[in-house]
Amino acid sequence: MSEVQDKVIKVISSLLERADKSDVDVTLQSQLHGDGLGLDSLESAELSAVLEDEFGTDPFSAGLMPETVAEIVDFYAGADESGVAAAP
Repeated sequence: MSEVQDKVIKVISSLLERADKSDVDVTLQSQLHGDGLGLDSLESAELSAVLEDEFGTDPFSAGLMPETVAEIVDFYAGADESGVAAAP
């Protein structure tokens, strides 16, 4: 697991614990909403804020609407390679 992947999964897992959803497994294939992680709009906003705190930017503020954990990881992996956050 890459450092970016590990950090993203840790951030999401922590958010789920605070939302009393700690029984949900977080994988790269996990959908953020619906039958996946089941994030509602408030939890999505909180995820955006926590990611920005952790990484200095987030895909939501960059105008993207990631649907999976992998899309969030790809956003930051692209930033690591170029030094600037990029779309997956």
